[in-house]
Amino acid sequence: MRNTIENNTTSLLTSLTLASVMIPASAALAADPNPGWETSANAGVTVTRGNSKTLLFTAGLLSQKKWDMNEVRLGLDGAYGKNDDVKNTEFGRVFGQYNRLFNERLYGYVRGELSHDAIADIEYRVTLSPGLGYYLIKDDRQSLSFEVGPGFITEKLGNHDKNNYFTLRIAERYELKLNDKTRIWQSAELLPQVDDLNNWILNTELGLETQLTTKLSFFTKIQDTYDREPVPGRKQNDLKLISGIAYKF
Repeated sequence: MRNTIENNTTSLLTSLTLASVMIPASAALAADPNPGWETSANAGVTVTRGNSKTLLFTAGLLSQKKWDMNEVRLGLDGAYGKNDDVKNTEFGRVFGQYNRLFNERLYGYVRGELSHDAIADIEYRVTLSPGLGYYLIKDDRQSLSFEVGPGFITEKLGNHDKNNYFTLRIAERYELKLNDKTRIWQSAELLPQVDDLNNWILNTELGLETQLTTKLSFFTKIQDTYDREPVPGRKQNDLKLISGIAYKF
């Protein structure tokens, strides 16, 4: 009888010991230190008929991942539109940025972007830039970062020859979660040509996204590009208002 009680006690202690080891291990797996990609796709369509005949289609994809001391952000967006069967919108952009954090706030980055805008007569514009960035604010609710570094642009504008020149890149990005379902963001990027400061490009964006379900959300954003020296016959400023529905994977 005594041996039976001792054996049962030993078995119980062994089970409790194994459970105490397995529970923290399961919790550690649940709080995955290397989360996967966060990806969302969006699209929007505007059609009018009657006094005006217009069609506007927009689409985009954004994917990002943060793990250890690394951050990656990839995206593409574009739009195509007609007014009375005359094309009045055709632009596309794809970009990628990799950040390597040196500590909680300081990081080095490499960024690349390819854009096209038929209405502004930009066949293509490629921007490459490495540099340093710093988070002035970084917590669960909001973030504010500044970046600076050298850059290089190669572009083909209209019927002109290809242009190549070096730039300085100065940028900032701010994001704020208003609540569990709504966030706003704002970004600005200045690209002055280093040997001709009269030639510079300013890209800005302001956006809002509201979650409708666990997968669907509504978004609207304003994108503005100011080109100090545009293609002759084109305006310096291009403003775009984009709205639609986004689906998160």
